[in-house]
Amino acid sequence: MDNKSYNKTSYRTGDKGKTSLFGGTKVPKFHIRLEAYGTVDELCAFIGLLSDHDISLHHKKSLKTIQQQLFLAMSLLACDKANQYEHLPKITEDDISFLEREITGMNEALPKLKSFIIPGGHPAVSYCHIIRTICRRCERIIIKMAEKYYIDQEVLMFFNRLSDYFFVLSRKLSRELNADESYWEKEE
Repeated sequence: MDNKSYNKTSYRTGDKGKTSLFGGTKVPKFHIRLEAYGTVDELCAFIGLLSDHDISLHHKKSLKTIQQQLFLAMSLLACDKANQYEHLPKITEDDISFLEREITGMNEALPKLKSFIIPGGHPAVSYCHIIRTICRRCERIIIKMAEKYYIDQEVLMFFNRLSDYFFVLSRKLSRELNADESYWEKEE
């Protein structure tokens, strides 16, 4: 394709800084809904990167399940029409229970935590911490969004538990990958 035909293509006219929500409403790209589902998209991408590491099949399957739920969350966050929102699949208590079971199972094999953990020790562990912090940002944005727009309580609960899941997964992977777990030591 030469430069002249590229410039004449109708889909190359630019969006003037606006995009459409699921429902058709045009909003600026800095709209709180875009901030919310865009940050969830970032979270999902980092989870994919973590899953590409040499970790157990169980963890990979759990991460894939979480990514599926994040795509669902993105559709809920992007939906601006109540009648369409009602027909979308939802984040459920079962999804939250899945995270709770995973957290409990991993914690059973870990020593009690006595201090703050300094992220690092192995790339997969560091990605868990990055994901955990992005998840907390998602949670803050969604809480802010919920001040103006309806958000199912389960969505908020899911993100809260998800950040805990990634914290515990970081500790579990440290043990499984024989990485050193560094602790914050308060100076006397």
